[in-house]
Amino acid sequence: MIVEPRVKGFICTTAHPTGCAKNVENQIAYVKKQGTFDGPKKVLVIGASTGYGLASRITAAFGMGAATIGVMFEKEATGKRTATPGYYNTKAFEEAAAKEGLYAKSFNGDAFSADVKNEVIKTIKEDLGQVDLVIYSLAAPRRTTADGITYSSSLKTTGEPFTQKNWNLKDNTIGEATIAVATEEEIEGTVKVMGGEDWIDWIDALVEADAIADGAITTAYSYIGPKLTYPVYHEGTIGRAKQHLRESADVITGKQEAKGIRAYVSVNKALVTQASSAIPVVPLYFAVLYKVMKEKGIHEGCIEQMNRLYKEKVFDKDGVILSEDGMIRMDDWEMREDVQNEVMEIWEQINSDNILELSDVDGYWEDFYHMFGFKLDGVDYTVDVEV
Repeated sequence: MIVEPRVKGFICTTAHPTGCAKNVENQIAYVKKQGTFDGPKKVLVIGASTGYGLASRITAAFGMGAATIGVMFEKEATGKRTATPGYYNTKAFEEAAAKEGLYAKSFNGDAFSADVKNEVIKTIKEDLGQVDLVIYSLAAPRRTTADGITYSSSLKTTGEPFTQKNWNLKDNTIGEATIAVATEEEIEGTVKVMGGEDWIDWIDALVEADAIADGAITTAYSYIGPKLTYPVYHEGTIGRAKQHLRESADVITGKQEAKGIRAYVSVNKALVTQASSAIPVVPLYFAVLYKVMKEKGIHEGCIEQMNRLYKEKVFDKDGVILSEDGMIRMDDWEMREDVQNEVMEIWEQINSDNILELSDVDGYWEDFYHMFGFKLDGVDYTVDVEV
């Protein structure tokens, strides 16, 4: 069938298999161009099919020469409906890994569940023995815990309602959006879904099964952002969850001290992902930030971030490079004073009349469409494809 993008609000309901494969190919080419580096050779990526998780798996395989196991939750194609992009990404990654003689296995299921954990651990034991790097990069709207309770995440504030400029993606106008205050139940649900409880569960399960090596490292990803978005990211429901994630790193490191397993949180830069596109106010900040960082020659996408993270900050010859807050700061370029000053100057001026001039609208949409395999150079979108 001929596959075209069908965009509804902040989501695209179709994905292009050839385009997704091209996107993966481009990321692999970038990693290869940067050169290989020393790092773990047996890597588990939980949340491996899109965004930072996919970029992490590509970096591990083609940057470090690692065998990788990926866990994701993606839908296959049915009838006239395409598969989700992560399904096509994973297939393309596995094919590319096979050509290079790299071990790659993937599990499509609920990473929160005991069944998936057990299945993955069984494969680790049979095929790899142990893993020496565990990357936790889950982004999910809900989670069912072992006691059968289902929790949902919320994008809300925790103090007062937050009103700020907001970009209407449909017509490039700028209005205002108000984010409501969360209830205690909504805060708890967000922490349960997006916090570090399941990360701890994964490491506990791996240790119990002797499926993770002594001295292994585990990483998880977070975002803080500027004061402008603090009511959403830093102080809102997401912020509470990310604080729990940070605390969970200490819990893991403390619990596994005897095995020398260390857990770290990497604070990454603002990027267009399926999760971030859904948050009011944030896309406009991203579009302004893109413009400023590109003009300064310091903009990075997911693959550039992850390659720099593992090559320069996690597996540096002198050890893991941490900031004063005990985290790995990959948002170091985004949060530079000169960058943030320019972003705030533009933020004060931007409106419906000058949004195209003062922000990188095209760059935002380019990243958005690329996530779903569309508008990539070298792909003929007029050709019939098997979905």
